[in-house]
Amino acid sequence: MGRGRVQLKRIENKINRQVTFSKRRSGLLKKAHEISVLCDAEVALIVFSTKGKLFEYSTDSGMDRILERYERYSYAERELVTTEIDQGNWSLEYSKLKSKIEILQKNQRHFMGEDLRSMSLKELQNLEQQLDVALKQIRSRKNQLMYESISELQKKEKALQEQNNKLGKQLKEKEKEVAAKQQQASQFSQGQSSPSFLLSQSLPSLNIGSGSYQARGGDNGNEEGNRTQTTRTNTATLMPQWML
Repeated sequence: MGRGRVQLKRIENKINRQVTFSKRRSGLLKKAHEISVLCDAEVALIVFSTKGKLFEYSTDSGMDRILERYERYSYAERELVTTEIDQGNWSLEYSKLKSKIEILQKNQRHFMGEDLRSMSLKELQNLEQQLDVALKQIRSRKNQLMYESISELQKKEKALQEQNNKLGKQLKEKEKEVAAKQQQASQFSQGQSSPSFLLSQSLPSLNIGSGSYQARGGDNGNEEGNRTQTTRTNTATLMPQWML
């Protein structure tokens, strides 16, 4: 009887697992060396144990060179796959957009009243309903804009009216001030041209008998001088005001 097929599963016994790892690791490194020699292939092998210990093998070209080559190849493969996917997506997207553009152009011609022969009765009714709805929306928007424009003009008119009233009040106040100044100037000129003012300015005052005299020669002379002075004073008192 031949050997039965060994079932691959994790070895639960820790010692047996470590022994198996050592044997299989040695065999794996040996196989990697054999394939590199027999087939002239660049081989890089990296193994980490359960404890984190590193075991590696590489051909004469070196591990770094092989890993760098691997990175370039992986990047090129990813770019190629991405490009193919993008090209497929762009092709699908282009087809969708092209069909949408054709439908929009067809609807536009229908809205303009063109290419109506190919439309059925139901399609024409739907087109008529769409045009009615669009016309109602257009009229509603137009009325709204007109109402807003009228409201704005009314606000401007109100502001201008208020400004006009304010300027009118200021003008009336200025007119009152000018009239008051003119009235004061007229009264002043009338006062200067009156006869009493002219006489008081043109005629000098006369003082008759206002002089004082000193008599010589005793008491008789004094009494006579006093009588003369009193007489002159009384005469000046009895004279009119304009002769003084």
